[in-house]
Amino acid sequence: MHEIITLQLGQQSNYLATHFWNTQESYFTFGDDAGESPVNHDVHFRPGLGADGTETFMPRTVIYDLKGGFGSMRKINALYEDQEAEAPAVLWSGKTVVQKQQPIDVSAYQESLDTGAAAPELTTQNVRYWSDFSRVFYHPRSIVQLNEYELGSTLMPFEKWSMGEELFASLDKDHDLMDRDLRPFIEEADQMQGVQIMSGIDDAWGGFAAKYVERMRDEYGKTPIWVWGLQEPNAGIPREKRLLRLTNKARSIAELSSQVSLLIPLSVPSRSLASSVSLDKSSPWNVTALFNAAMESTSLYTRLKSDDRANSLSMGSVTDMLNVFGKQTIANLQMSPVEQQAPARGEGTGMQILSGRGELISRLNEMSYEDEEDIAGGQNRVESLDVDLSSLDENLGSAAIAAACRAGRRKAHLFSQLETARGDDAIMAASREEDDNANDEDRYGRAQRRQKSHRYQSSLAYPMLDSYPRIFRDKEGAVRRDPISMRTTLSTDSSVMTRLRGLRTTVVRSIGLEDREDIGNELAEVAEAYKEGWSSGSDDDDDDN
Repeated sequence: MHEIITLQLGQQSNYLATHFWNTQESYFTFGDDAGESPVNHDVHFRPGLGADGTETFMPRTVIYDLKGGFGSMRKINALYEDQEAEAPAVLWSGKTVVQKQQPIDVSAYQESLDTGAAAPELTTQNVRYWSDFSRVFYHPRSIVQLNEYELGSTLMPFEKWSMGEELFASLDKDHDLMDRDLRPFIEEADQMQGVQIMSGIDDAWGGFAAKYVERMRDEYGKTPIWVWGLQEPNAGIPREKRLLRLTNKARSIAELSSQVSLLIPLSVPSRSLASSVSLDKSSPWNVTALFNAAMESTSLYTRLKSDDRANSLSMGSVTDMLNVFGKQTIANLQMSPVEQQAPARGEGTGMQILSGRGELISRLNEMSYEDEEDIAGGQNRVESLDVDLSSLDENLGSAAIAAACRAGRRKAHLFSQLETARGDDAIMAASREEDDNANDEDRYGRAQRRQKSHRYQSSLAYPMLDSYPRIFRDKEGAVRRDPISMRTTLSTDSSVMTRLRGLRTTVVRSIGLEDREDIGNELAEVAEAYKEGWSSGSDDDDDDN
């Protein structure tokens, strides 16, 4: 079944994961008329039995959050109510005083799911916690509340990298988190594909994630581990806190990049977004919705029912594809929501369209693959889409450094990239672009280069659920409510080197003397890995040293 286990670390990551699980839940089909789902649900969901013998299907995930971070969600849900443990016998004979915290009210959206009523419109004002818009049940074993820190505390905020490192060490010493929380999900998997971790990298959760991955590597040395590294928008926060976040980020990258299979940083660019996206950057519900559209789309191939060739594209094979020289574990993610396209050259063919080479492309509910060895070398460049989520250099505090990083992005040398197109409009747009690039290649007569780009596509569009904010717009500025075609690229390229050098220059003076040299050297070593294997004197890779 090639199962994927998910780890969710912290409030922001749980917002992202809630969007992700809502999307996976939407792929379930019910009734004879609904047809077969194109998604293999066993990859991310586990079967089980509820307290009354009812068959259940719940996410293969472990959710960590601070005290107060779960909102109105209870550890024991309706499916497992009867299994709740009885209160222990009272051993104290004296007078007892019971203090109960006021429970958090269930959101109107959650009430509508429980009662079957029409769901109210969600807004940034009425989404208070990630559990307010969750559409799935979780197994009680998935819920892990960390009571050592409280969400939103001003006295002891969970924001320094070292706090997360120390918290993990303390908890692991008392409970062995691997045995208690993660191992049960791994052992019930028949053929685990890998582990994906959603975690902040610019706060204390970065330290927690780094120690967690270190423990995982001790026991599962060859298991593919992907980290989706979330960064909060920095607009409007004091300079001191902005510098703290950058320092946390530097530590996270230095530690995680040597341990994980892929680290995909996710941040909203500080500059203006494309007109197709309207985002409230102060709302984690909005921000993580944008992240999920890209993340869920670029990893779609890991869970689709498909032929043997497409099935071979697992987390491990994608890692091998992108990590060309063995040390390039940081990947850049970009996305574009695609407008409705006019019919391509396959007009009138019903369930089929033609590629840019005039070849027939199947539009079944499965991912298809095009070998880039047969595609013109002009495709071997860093694809530029509407929204670049991979930034490591935003708000560095130095306009000169930020400008240098942007220049490096324009001249970036591509090592490898995975391009995905989901939805018919995205497939047609990608096909037309491929045709244009092939014509350019013929016109200039460039020699074909080594394969660098790999394309996958599916007719399954990105669903727009009632739990999802209305962040996408059409050409006229109207809200898009129908399923959206989406294009994404996941790439390893030399822009990482420029960005890491800029990050190192900015934060190294803020790190304590005892760690300054180690962190600085580690970042320099990671950056150097994106310089190997190419010459700055080549025709298309110049000026990037």
